[in-house]
Amino acid sequence: MALDSYDLYVVIILVVAVAAYFAKNQFISKPESTGFLSNDSNGGTNSRNILETLQKNNKNALLVYGSQTGTAEDYSNKMSRELSSRFGLKTMVADFADYDWDNFGDIKDDILVFFILATYGEGEPTDNAIEFIEFLDNEADTLSSLRFTVFGLGNSTYEFYNAIGRKVDLKLEEKGAERFAEYGEGDDGKGTLDEDFLSWKDGVFDSLRNNLNFEEKELKYEPSLKIIERDELTTEDKQVSLGEPNKKYINTSVGTDLSKGPFDHTHPYLAPITKIKELFNSKERSCVHVEFDISDSNLKYSTGDHLAVWPQNSNENIEIFLKAFDLNDKKDNVIELKALDSTYHIPFPTPITYEAIIRHHLEISGPVSRQFFLSIAAFAPNEETKTKLTKIANDKSKYAEEITLKKYNIADALLYLSSGEPWTKVPFEFLIENIQHLTPRYYSISSSSMREKSNINITAVVESEIEKDKRIVSGVVTNLLKDIEINKNKSGDKPLVTYDLKGPRSKFENFKLPVHVRRSTFKLPSSSKTPIILVGPGTGVAPLRGFIRERITQLENDVNVGPSLLFYGCRNENEDYLYKDEWKEYSKKLGENFEIVTAFSRADPSKKVYVQHKILENSAKINEFINNGAIIYVCGDAAHMARDVQQAFIKIISNERKIDLEKAADLVRSLKVQNRYQEDVW
Repeated sequence: MALDSYDLYVVIILVVAVAAYFAKNQFISKPESTGFLSNDSNGGTNSRNILETLQKNNKNALLVYGSQTGTAEDYSNKMSRELSSRFGLKTMVADFADYDWDNFGDIKDDILVFFILATYGEGEPTDNAIEFIEFLDNEADTLSSLRFTVFGLGNSTYEFYNAIGRKVDLKLEEKGAERFAEYGEGDDGKGTLDEDFLSWKDGVFDSLRNNLNFEEKELKYEPSLKIIERDELTTEDKQVSLGEPNKKYINTSVGTDLSKGPFDHTHPYLAPITKIKELFNSKERSCVHVEFDISDSNLKYSTGDHLAVWPQNSNENIEIFLKAFDLNDKKDNVIELKALDSTYHIPFPTPITYEAIIRHHLEISGPVSRQFFLSIAAFAPNEETKTKLTKIANDKSKYAEEITLKKYNIADALLYLSSGEPWTKVPFEFLIENIQHLTPRYYSISSSSMREKSNINITAVVESEIEKDKRIVSGVVTNLLKDIEINKNKSGDKPLVTYDLKGPRSKFENFKLPVHVRRSTFKLPSSSKTPIILVGPGTGVAPLRGFIRERITQLENDVNVGPSLLFYGCRNENEDYLYKDEWKEYSKKLGENFEIVTAFSRADPSKKVYVQHKILENSAKINEFINNGAIIYVCGDAAHMARDVQQAFIKIISNERKIDLEKAADLVRSLKVQNRYQEDVW
């Protein structure tokens, strides 16, 4: 039957649409993820095809990482350099998010694959590893030609310790892959992560030597990048990075709108702080409530999410770092970074100054690892210092005594070992490659997205202490927030450490900070009528405050809400009772549907009372809540509180239901699987 003109028109439209669809998939690739602090242009022009990239760059070792805070990425880069230097392997480090994994099964056994995987929260993959885990679960067929090893980074205070490392190791084996070195895992909960990694690495090297017959050479630093001095450029040149979050904030051409997202770990929003106040009534300790205005952006959040605040280093820590490496005279010099390997990603915008790298991109204030010590020994200022450093670095107990327990950062430790002599032989390339890069700090949001649509609240204890030798050991973001609180409120107090509050080219002026939101699974039940049990001592109460504020808003909108039972603990009612006056107002508004039970650990010098004790005192009520379908939320310290609280719930179920503790523990685990026992712990 012949087509009339209308039918022909429809057919032509369909043909064009189908052709356009396939053309789009053929020629438009996914945008490449650059990662936090990454330059918009990397060392090469690699595609998202992992196999093609490996072959094009003639690589025979792939190190792929799943990282949430940067530690797994840092380990991957350090391992890569050692494999290259010691064994001559042609290594490539890859972020899971930068590649597609469809043809992963085509990787042959002449390429060794190293997985370095962190577990996030309660057994979840890190954000960048989600797609790969889905590929392994649902798409991967046989992987019989793959040779691999896995190192998992976890925290044993969590129920599902190192779940992702263990899962990937077993999944690869199930699909026929061959393990060339034993699985290893590190425990951040016990503070042994670095030592666990070193132990696993030693086992991998043994396997390379003894099982795969690789010849080992003496370790020698071989840079992956080259520094080029740009004497013709100054800090006045608009193309020079002074520490802006990314290139979009440097090359702000007319019409560039930085208030529109997406906002994530590659691109933050510069959010003004509209309100910040001190919550503690104490001379020794400090906690700040901070409100970020997001009304001029399309940044969104949901109650229970986390706010990532992008850090910078304090003036005091920068000063001692410049002294340690004799960089004071060069701090404003402009340099450019060039990759010597086509697969190496330049980690931040360039050209840039030395000072901008140190202030905004290097983790200089945290603890120094033994692995870093072993690497930097070759650049010691003299033989005496080298001998001393090597002796300490090769002795775990001595290292703990001399460096870790004294809470030295990198500059402190090196100047201590060299008796104050600067380390002038250390290439700056080495510092860029071997010092972990600054990553965002995550805070549970303490506001309700239903009630506070245009601002985000966080609650943060300021981490700082003065050591016996007068050194100040301070948290990065919390002390920045305290410095802002003092300056914005003109309180007259003196901060322990100070920061560049105006930021690069005054972009942070008027108290702005770069932020983005990370989604969380720590959420209120879908039904507002569901009973909730909330446990949040200290700043663990932050997201729980958001939950209660949300329920008040629901009630104000004529929505029925279920009962909320909150257990809150702190040291002293008159010193660190967070949001003390607010809870009274919430009680008035919610009436019998809200109850707060408090535990003040230092109220009675003869007996410390914590939230778990108060939970046990309310056994019957809690059992009734659980029987009525309540969801339990626990937020705060993972090392002790979360475990003690879980044991309290197990005892309650055991006693109230007349079952043994083992069965009660199984029931609590079942609640976790059903998402009726949720934790947001650190």
